[in-house]
Amino acid sequence: MKNRIGTTDVSITPITLGAWAIGGAMWGGNEEADSIGAIKTSIDNGITSIDTAPIYGMGYSEELVGKAIRGYDRSKLQILTKFGMVWDQAKGDYAFERNDPSGITRKVYKYGGYGNAIKEVEASLKRLQTDYIDLIQLHWPDSTTPISETMEAMQKMLDEGKVRAIGVCNYNGAQLAEAEQTVKLASDQVPYSMLKRNIEKDVVPYALANGLSVIAYSPMERGLLTGKYNAASQFAADDHRSNYFKQFDMDKVARLTTRLTEMAAGYQASIAQLVLAWTAHQPAVAAALAGARNAKQAEENAGALRLELAEADRTQLGEWLAGSSFLL
Repeated sequence: MKNRIGTTDVSITPITLGAWAIGGAMWGGNEEADSIGAIKTSIDNGITSIDTAPIYGMGYSEELVGKAIRGYDRSKLQILTKFGMVWDQAKGDYAFERNDPSGITRKVYKYGGYGNAIKEVEASLKRLQTDYIDLIQLHWPDSTTPISETMEAMQKMLDEGKVRAIGVCNYNGAQLAEAEQTVKLASDQVPYSMLKRNIEKDVVPYALANGLSVIAYSPMERGLLTGKYNAASQFAADDHRSNYFKQFDMDKVARLTTRLTEMAAGYQASIAQLVLAWTAHQPAVAAALAGARNAKQAEENAGALRLELAEADRTQLGEWLAGSSFLL
């Protein structure tokens, strides 16, 4: 089963493999064999859609995806990637510093300029070893470039057949409306989870009213909703989760994960599978991104494709989440 994104003819799996962590950067590294195993196992278990980006390992994640999909029927796979996070030029909005694969510190900028968009997509096609991308997405808004300019670049890619659909990431409702004065978008990839539901205020209503799909990233909140981590958890120095988790009220999260674990047991499922299934079935959501660093995690994610939540449990989950704030 797949869900169509927007009004396009591109459909993606409700659980889509998120390939950020396999890029290694900010996640404490990963073994190449494990990463390729995660991709292949995902595909073999029905997750045929893969979301990556140049900034994930500064090209490394895309290269791994390209290696892993060799031998598969490309027409049966859906490759989603992005552009607009650059480290080879000082243009756009400064974002952060990051070490490249050789250990050199690079300044990263959010930049959606027309020429840069075209250049980045050509580079992605080479790394992915494919002649088209199913969904191309602007990674972050760039205040220094008119939205129309970036949209015109993506429309050119679409017209040339280099991409099959165009979308954005991290856009709010107003930005979506402005972008759609130039193009028809297929999707908006935004953070969405049981712990962060602010997109329900503007993005989801816009999507429902305008035939646009939401792709939810971080539905597991970087692993926090697996129940594996707590306030005492320790991470490697370069693992971003040591800071990311500080925004949450860990006591409230612990109470929620305890309830989720009990509900998941009733389905003989893991808490991760329950959370992914809930996310994928929310209004306007076409897919929930799920990261996997090895074959075992990929196989577990695929189990969420087959998990159907009872209406009573959907209602119960809504009651647990209603009016709750898990942020400090």
